[in-house]
Amino acid sequence: MDEHIFYNLAEAGIWKRFFFMVVFAVIAALVRSLIWAVTVFQVVFVLLTGKANRHILNFGRSLSVYTYHIMLYLTFCTETLPFPFTAWDLTAELQLPEK
Repeated sequence: MDEHIFYNLAEAGIWKRFFFMVVFAVIAALVRSLIWAVTVFQVVFVLLTGKANRHILNFGRSLSVYTYHIMLYLTFCTETLPFPFTAWDLTAELQLPEK
């Protein structure tokens, strides 16, 4: 049992994934802040014009999908690295692993 744990600790792929997980956790925090800014901007826009800005809707959706892809990666639901290592809109096409 102990040698299995030591083998896992010495596995370079696990440490590489851990590094990317930390990087993408930081990116996710930044993107969530940007989503709040988009939310506030959209609320102000709706208050002033009475309708949502279509471009901001698309941008907000895109940020949300990107955050979803990051969360899938962080929770080991996919091995596919999020943008910039793959296409920005790849998340809709991801195949999640079978349980």
